[in-house]
Amino acid sequence: MNFKISQSFYKDLGFEERRISEKMSLFIKDEISFYLQDYYAKEWLENTMVLLEVESAAHFYQHLQELELDKKYENIKVIPVQQNDWGNECMLIDPSGVLWHFAEFKNQI
Repeated sequence: MNFKISQSFYKDLGFEERRISEKMSLFIKDEISFYLQDYYAKEWLENTMVLLEVESAAHFYQHLQELELDKKYENIKVIPVQQNDWGNECMLIDPSGVLWHFAEFKNQI
């Protein structure tokens, strides 16, 4: 996978990039952050899942559609909202194959 494509993708998704080195960046959005490095292990990435809690899965799905990431990047897949017993979620497969879950949990008592 192309590191520059992944950097561009995450910036388009709304993350701020802070370059650590030529081969590593920290991406930050609100209270979450993650490191992205210029290293590709297909088997590992295609088996990685990241869950981000959102207030509304429906609104986040609409936001993803408006970004049109699937038109700008190859191998992107935006998956519509699914209703689960625990809440709702939409999903996104990034350019390297990582599966992102954007989950809205039902209120817990």
